[in-house]
Formats: sequence, C-alpha cells, structure tokens
Amino acid sequence: MPLQLTKAQSLGIIDREVGDHFLTPAEYEIVRQVIYHTADFEYKSLIRFSDRSLEIGAAALAARTTIVVDVPMVRVGLIPLLQKTFVNSVYCGLEIKTRPHKANSSIAWGIHTLAHRYREGIFIIGQDRNALETVIELIEAEIIKPALIIATLCGFLEIEVFKERLQDTMIPYISVDGRKGNPVVAVAIVNGLINLAWQVYQENEQTKLLFKQ
Repeated sequence: MPLQLTKAQSLGIIDREVGDHFLTPAEYEIVRQVIYHTADFEYKSLIRFSDRSLEIGAAALAARTTIVVDVPMVRVGLIPLLQKTFVNSVYCGLEIKTRPHKANSSIAWGIHTLAHRYREGIFIIGQDRNALETVIELIEAEIIKPALIIATLCGFLEIEVFKERLQDTMIPYISVDGRKGNPVVAVAIVNGLINLAWQVYQENEQTKLLFKQ
C-alpha cells in the first residue's frame, strides 16, 4: 500500500477515535501528528500551547530563524522537511565542541554556547533536562529571548518544575504536561508546525503573484 495512502487512512482513524475536542484547527493538526507518530492518544490532552505560540512560531520559521536543538535525533528528524521548505539552519547542543562545565552536561553546555550565538532562535528540547534548565535560566537572566521554545522531555525529577518556570517566562512555548515526552514528539510537533507555516507561506506568495498580474 502506498505510504501516503497508509498515512491518510491512519489519520482518518485518529480523527474518528479522537472525536470532539476543544483544540483550534492548527493545534489539532499538531496533536494528530504527534498521535500518528506515537500511537498514543493521551497526547490529545497533554500538549500545551501558549497564547499565539503557533502563529509566532510559524512566523519565525518563515523568517528563517535559526533552530537550536538538544540531541541529534531531533536535528536529523527536522532536516528533510526543512530542506524542502524554509531551509532554516539547525544546530545541536550535543554536537558543539565546548569545554563542559563541571556542573552541567555536555549537551547543556553546548546549548549554553549556542544560546549566546542565537539569542532569538527557536529552541527545541526533546530529551535533556539540564539543557532545558539552561535555557530557562538564560531567559530569566534576560540574556536570551527565544522566538519559541518546544519542550517535550520526560522524567520524574523536577521536570514539572522546569515546565512551570517555562510558562512563567512569557516566552511562546509548546510543551507536554506530565511525565511523558521524547525526541519523537518534538520532531512531530516541529514538522507539523513547519507544514502549517509552509501552507500559509505559499498562499501568501500566490496572493502576491495575483496582485502583480
């Protein structure tokens, strides 16, 4: 069976099983992509969107804002779609050669280095708790002001505290409530957002062409 047909049928099953919801059409598109890639319907009620996070995130993507991620799995998952759309640069904290601080993981120290280079970038933390803590501390110190933060890491220790601190920063964010989450969820969210932003971008470009005719 062709891949696109299989995906369409799977999304149809998701739509039927999800049923009624209170998500906006854009939010639901993100959620259904996460469910599609995880087969976990609990994400319907776990993904949290701050006010205008999708609108602001889409605009940042269209502006070719640099993307900073914590682990290679996220970077690898984003590159194929970005190469077909906005071609944003993507840098990974784990792949940055730095001298790790004793109190931090190598990922977090790489994120710290990248954050100082790309203070208004899009930050995607799919796995490393120290990386998320680093980003939040830099925001609280008013050193960086990201365009958008996506945090989907799982865990038991202080994860909810970090996510609450993230919400208090007033920075646009998309996060996962509770203990669930992983890099796969992060990739599904971002790729869903890229697709939405690309649709809007193409529509705007077509409108410009019509006025030029």
